[in-house]
Amino acid sequence: MGLEYQKIHVCLNNVLYKDEFASLKVCPTCGLSQFKKKIDGNCGDEDKDVPPAKVMWYLPIIPRFKWVFSIKEDANNLKWHVDGRKCDNLLRQPANSP
Repeated sequence: MGLEYQKIHVCLNNVLYKDEFASLKVCPTCGLSQFKKKIDGNCGDEDKDVPPAKVMWYLPIIPRFKWVFSIKEDANNLKWHVDGRKCDNLLRQPANSP
């Protein structure tokens, strides 16, 4: 689909290496390394070929909304629960519930 995404390195205990933690090699909370261990047991902090221990894929929501609502017919179908629904106090689907 060509939509953008960001890969963010994450500690094994789910601390993001982002913003003020982006330059750290060790988690400030638990002390675990940001990178996987090599076979010989050393951490790969000095080696650029060592992959991160965990990676989160962040998918920004605004470009996805723009993509979904870019087709006029689909946008009208997605707005149906606000514009096209009957208000006769009968429960026809979950959107009619209080």
